[in-house]
Amino acid sequence: MAHCNTVLNQVVGFFKRHEFESLARKHHIGQKFRSFNRWSQFMAMMVCQLSGRKSLRDIVENLKAQGHKLYHLGMKTVSRTTLARVNDEQPHELYKELFYKMLHRCKAVAPSHRFKIDEKVYLLDATTINLCLEAFPWATYRQKKGAIKMHVGLDADGYLPEFIDVTEGKKHEMSWARMLQLPAGSLAVFDRGFTDYDWWQQLTTNGIFFVTRLKENALVEYFKKRPGRKATGVILDQEIRLKGMKDKLRLVQFIADDGNDYRFVTNAHHLKAAIVADLYKERWKIELFFKWIKQNLKIKTFLGTSENAVLTQIWIALCVYLVLAYLTFLSKIGSSMQQILRLLQLNLFERRDLESLFKPPKVEASPQLVLL
Repeated sequence: MAHCNTVLNQVVGFFKRHEFESLARKHHIGQKFRSFNRWSQFMAMMVCQLSGRKSLRDIVENLKAQGHKLYHLGMKTVSRTTLARVNDEQPHELYKELFYKMLHRCKAVAPSHRFKIDEKVYLLDATTINLCLEAFPWATYRQKKGAIKMHVGLDADGYLPEFIDVTEGKKHEMSWARMLQLPAGSLAVFDRGFTDYDWWQQLTTNGIFFVTRLKENALVEYFKKRPGRKATGVILDQEIRLKGMKDKLRLVQFIADDGNDYRFVTNAHHLKAAIVADLYKERWKIELFFKWIKQNLKIKTFLGTSENAVLTQIWIALCVYLVLAYLTFLSKIGSSMQQILRLLQLNLFERRDLESLFKPPKVEASPQLVLL
């Protein structure tokens, strides 16, 4: 039988060790480590995310139980107090920069042009993560509540989070959106929480397309209806101008299968009306992204109370998301990310070939009954 490293060892091969060490040297404060390093911190927190550990002590005890299988990972001995101190003090920017390096690698194998249009589609939204204000006094949100907010621009092709920012809970989505550097020629899809006509005009001026829903109280000037045969569900396709905007926009009114009436507004005059409706329907995928990471990764409860410890845990969780997405793209059995995660959890410290883990089991033909 061929020798295999553990499944965990093969998974972390996604991260290039020399790149990591270069980032570790760049993002280090204080004295040089004597009996610990950032790689050991990263491995411990990766195990936390992949195996669902609930506390620092739980992580340390789990690693100690698997000690004879960890030598090949290049880890040093992990103690609870050291791990807590490093999470609190060493800059989380290491994992933020690591995430974007890995994102580039992950995009290389992701599907492309899901909508068969030339524009790159980004889904914009934010989610709030509630925190106890007494334990996290820096996470100001409301008078008696604490929270942080994760702002995300999701690439609609591979559902990869390409634009991310984690802020205090009371920061509005529009404050983040105005600073967002979307590439020219791309297309952003967002809900009515991003209603800001000045920003819409800025997107149009910069050659960036958008699709969103029109508010009921919007002041609209109507122009000619667009010619052509309407697709199923489309009852109106008309040029409009919103008060305060210079450029004309386009209103697409659509009746969904459930009978609900939607009014979409866009500056993408070249797209078919049915595609405009499909693009906004795709916005639901970012809601599913937030739901998935909250249910399957450890980003709702935290192993430290400092801001740096919280951000460290979040960025490592997002790195794990990229690993799972990468394995999903390469999977031979079309497994979902949740199925991939479950397989890893059950086999994390097993010596098994990673490729064979994701292959469907061979079904042997049952012997046929021969009648004489």
